[in-house]
This record gives sequence, structure tokens and C-alpha cells, in this order.
Amino acid sequence: MGRTVDFYWEVGSTNSYFALHLLRPIAERHGAAINYIPINLGHVFRHHNYVLMEEPEAKIANRIRDLERWAERCDLPFRFPTVFPIKTSRALRGAIAMRRWGREVAFIDAIFAAYWERDDASIQNYAGLRPIAEALGADPDEFEAAAESDECRAALVAATDGALARGVFGAPTVIVGGEIFWGKDRMDFVERALATD
Repeated sequence: MGRTVDFYWEVGSTNSYFALHLLRPIAERHGAAINYIPINLGHVFRHHNYVLMEEPEAKIANRIRDLERWAERCDLPFRFPTVFPIKTSRALRGAIAMRRWGREVAFIDAIFAAYWERDDASIQNYAGLRPIAEALGADPDEFEAAAESDECRAALVAATDGALARGVFGAPTVIVGGEIFWGKDRMDFVERALATD
């Protein structure tokens, strides 16, 4: 019987972009299913009193170069966006809403590609999200209404609070059998965890 990997993600997270691509082949090799769980990273950061952009300038500059190295290593069309950070709550709720159409994963792929590959910050608003949903077979009006619904709002809050309760402090976070692996560069440990029963 295959295992389930809990993948806590945020579209505003550079490292979630890479983890999205790195985790899938590992899960496939081990017959594991990925449970995609969106979290409001801003809320997680505030909970832990962490402010991303208050890091030293030298560290931020190195982080950007490091992302370029990861893009080259993984052969991904990553580019650091012009507008950063962005508001992501609509996109996160949009992913939850797309479960209604069975297109959650395709929607996640589309919003990550838009922001981290095509420098499209419009995904922070419905003007950018509605065409994506429509291209995936959802009526854009129904999609927006679903994403704005109390149900989707509550689901995102519950997912974020649930993540905090499990010890999640950032994105991406992968949990296998109760073990927490944080960051895109922990995938070898994720694979080892999946290889052992």
C-alpha cells in the first residue's frame, strides 16, 4: 500500500516552486501519493515572529544567486519576479476551490508557472486567476465565488492552523510518517523516509 506525503506549500515561496518539481518524481518512484496542503505563509511567519525582508542584504543577495543555481541544476525556467512579495490568499483559496472541479494540482502548477516562470504577479488578484481557472474547465464566476466562500476561507485557516499544530514553520514542508522535512534541499531525506517502511 502506497504512502501519503503531506506537502505544505505557498505560491509566494521560491522554495515551494522548486520543491513542487523535485518531490513528484520521488513520490512516483516510491508509489506515494502527494497531499497538497496550501498554507498562508504570512500568518505562519507572524506566528513565529519572523520577517523575511528584514534579513541582511548580503543574505538576500546570495539567496537570489542561489535560486539561479538551483534553476540551472534542475533545468527549470525559474526567474525571480519583478513584484515580490505578493498577496497570495486568493490564489491559495483558489487552489482549494478548484478541488470542486478536480483540477487542484493543475491549478497549482499553473499559478506557480505564472509567477515564478513568467513574472506574472496578476495571480494575486482574480483578474489573473479567473483565466487560469477557465482554461482548466471551471466557470470563472463560479470559481471566484467558491474561492471567496466562507467554506474556502475556513479551509485555508484550518490548513494553516493544522500546519502550525504539526510544527510547520515555513514552506515548503514535507511530512512523511510524522517526520518533518523543511526546504527544497531536504529531498534526499524525504526519499530515504519513503524507502523505509
